[in-house]
Amino acid sequence: MAIQSFSSGQTLTAAQMNSLQANDYNQTVSAKTTSYTLVAGDVGTHVQMTAATATTISVPAATFSAGDSLFLSSQGAGAVTIAAASTAITVNGSSLTLAQYGGGTLRFQSASAATFFSGGAGSVSVDYLVVGGGAGGGFISANSGGSGGGGAGGLITGTAVSVPKGVSLTVTVGAKGNGATTAGSDGGQGSDSLFYIATAYGGGGGASSTSGTGNSGASGGGGQGNTGTAGGSGLVGQGQNGGSSVGQNGGSGGGGNTAAGSNASGNTGGAGGNGTASTISGSSVTYAAGGGGGGYGTSGGAGGSSGVGGAGGSNSSQAGGNATASCGSGGGGAGSPTSGGSNANGGNGSDGIVIIRTADTVPTATTTGAPTVTTAGGYTVYSFAASGTITF
Repeated sequence: MAIQSFSSGQTLTAAQMNSLQANDYNQTVSAKTTSYTLVAGDVGTHVQMTAATATTISVPAATFSAGDSLFLSSQGAGAVTIAAASTAITVNGSSLTLAQYGGGTLRFQSASAATFFSGGAGSVSVDYLVVGGGAGGGFISANSGGSGGGGAGGLITGTAVSVPKGVSLTVTVGAKGNGATTAGSDGGQGSDSLFYIATAYGGGGGASSTSGTGNSGASGGGGQGNTGTAGGSGLVGQGQNGGSSVGQNGGSGGGGNTAAGSNASGNTGGAGGNGTASTISGSSVTYAAGGGGGGYGTSGGAGGSSGVGGAGGSNSSQAGGNATASCGSGGGGAGSPTSGGSNANGGNGSDGIVIIRTADTVPTATTTGAPTVTTAGGYTVYSFAASGTITF
């Protein structure tokens, strides 16, 4: 029931008294399906948004008085933003966006100032690991120097991060960069992975034996040994530089999360940079290692972290090795003999991954994208090998 006005000396009926009392215990609810601007008659009532898409509840100036209050809530799936209708009023609060089933009291300090006290839908504490897609290794044309290994995808972690309940959070898993398959082409760049506030960038492709330097990315791709070029640059906080082949004939290793790609040594390819081991999934797994550089008349470089990154090809026109699946690592560069032989392709990087875990006392989230969900050791773990969403 909206606020009532009575005149001096007026006698209230039993029905009026019952109606006033009922509102104290069972507020009048007005359901809204589209964005709405509050009116004076909403004082003392419950304004409930039921829209499936995002809406706004606007708070006007010069409409309410000091001490007025009303309750706002969201019943629909769409986020509800509480906002000032004009610059003539300020609306404060620790959270002015309501997820589904969130609510709170809007109280006015004056006709031009209000505060929203959110009961909210709450939050959940999560740990996460976000790894970008690893890059591919470079191509070699016959009888040219070894090509560069692919750089690893970036790696970002978060511990005890509060995320909102009732909100569909996007999970993007970065795709791998494929190994180069045509003359002069570098390894493909990895794509970015994303969860909540974390973005892990894709790795930089390894240099082809007839192109320029290694490509920059979260970790840089390795340089090539035909003309002897430098590796690509890594991104501070996500990965390391690719190795250099300046003055060398072998291809260099792609950068990993914790170590730069190794430089080529003469005709021998450089090893990929090492990645990082994490136990967030429940067992120790290494992510974001660089691919090895291809050799020239001799062996290629090892993949980073004992072969998580793809190995560089050897002197028999050998293609670069593929990275271990779903760990955001770089593919190996192709190797070349000093005479004879044929063209060879770079190895494929591997797709990134997003892993989110909560205490096992938190209700199981709703997801899309078919993550692997496991519960053990006091945690529920959601491992996304493909893009999707998660709602707690």
